[in-house]
Amino acid sequence: MRHVIDPDKCTACTICLTVCPVTAATRKFRGPKMTGPALTRLRKLVSDDDPMLDYCSNCKNCDMACPSGVPISTLNMLAKNEYYKKHPRKSKADDMLAHSEKMGKLITSLPLGATFANLGAAIGKSIGMLGSMGIAEKQELPKYASESFLSKFKKIKQTHGKRKVVFFSGCFINYNQPNVGVDLVKVYQHNGIEVATDERFVCCGSPMVSGGYIDDARKNAEKNVKLLKQWVDKGYDIITACTSCGLMLKQEYQELFDFAQMSDYAAHMYDSIEYLERLYEMGELKTDFKALNKKYIYHAPCHLKVQSIGRPTMEILPLVPSVNIEEADAGCCGISGSYGYKADKYEVAMKVGSKLFNRIKKSGAEKVVCECGTCRMQIKHGTGVEAIHPLTVLRKAYGL
Repeated sequence: MRHVIDPDKCTACTICLTVCPVTAATRKFRGPKMTGPALTRLRKLVSDDDPMLDYCSNCKNCDMACPSGVPISTLNMLAKNEYYKKHPRKSKADDMLAHSEKMGKLITSLPLGATFANLGAAIGKSIGMLGSMGIAEKQELPKYASESFLSKFKKIKQTHGKRKVVFFSGCFINYNQPNVGVDLVKVYQHNGIEVATDERFVCCGSPMVSGGYIDDARKNAEKNVKLLKQWVDKGYDIITACTSCGLMLKQEYQELFDFAQMSDYAAHMYDSIEYLERLYEMGELKTDFKALNKKYIYHAPCHLKVQSIGRPTMEILPLVPSVNIEEADAGCCGISGSYGYKADKYEVAMKVGSKLFNRIKKSGAEKVVCECGTCRMQIKHGTGVEAIHPLTVLRKAYGL
């Protein structure tokens, strides 16, 4: 059932203020304590006119730091949802960025849809059309893949395994980086795990929540919750390879909505590398890796940290011979899903990520490893260094 969110648990200690990357980057945001717990107590009595809410990136650093366990960012998102019911949106891009699944479905349904969409985005950027819509012109938009992951998945021949999982691919992997999903299937099959997918799954709703469209996210959540419960009842574990999807399905649904059965399936949800770490601890992970002779640097996404599952990637990748990997430990990259793609947030996002960018550049690493798709995009944009999913490294190490 839905977690009870009580703003009165906030003791006004200001710890959240010290860890908020947006507050450190701009004076336009008054900070998580004020926009979250403090004003939540007053909005119904005084006014909901709080445009500063839009500067909260929903990175969850305040939630991790709060000694009282107040889900501050969720209070901000709930307030943003109510704010935009009464106020016009600043940007035409808000709806598009929050509902990217609609565009993905349309593009993949058309012949050469991805080619024309990518070309159109490039032209739109060059003539300033994207900027007029409120999208940051300096930012590199994710390109659409010519074939979705779900389409690629149907062509993969699998052998039966004693362990069965259902993979919630999410929009980014399905429409933008399907090879990450293929990497997962190959790595899991090598370890005797049978992978299923479900075309009935819809977007987890994370970009909708961040954009202030919680009512739309609720509709998606209602569909996904029923499906996830069905798979768990059949004996399947649930796997995600995007930390934002995982956080949304496992934790944020319970904070935001009151559907039954959420806690039942959440106990069977795992990040893709977390699941492999679990196998390793049971002595069931295959370690027949080939030497890669690579130097990597690892960035832990904010939405991984808040799940309190440690750093599975830093436990598994060092098992690969001749892999030198260190953790960046340099804070948020700044992108926060669609946040850094907005014209009025771009400079803030880049300033937030500057510490990480400098750390990566100085590391001399050949590539960055990260579980979050948009983090990978932002890292490449801010450093010029390619960023890849740890599943991609493992598939290569297995020689698959």
